Amino acid sequence: MSEQNVDNRLYKVVLNHEEQYSIWAADRELPGGWRAEGTEGDRETCLAHIDEVWTDMRPLSLRERMATAG
Repeated sequence: MSEQNVDNRLYKVVLNHEEQYSIWAADRELPGGWRAEGTEGDRETCLAHIDEVWTDMRPLSLRERMATAG
């Protein structure tokens, strides 16, 4: 990978109301409906954190519906 392709930006892990995760450039304002989860770092660090904590990909509303249906 050339030096021009190295991503040195700082990212933060973000979460929406359905508890779905993403990463967002730390120097940019968060889009509506998203909040910072608390983890910041390079892209790889943030993605590794998401892999570790986001073990159930179903949206929160679906998990809640399934819990009350059973």
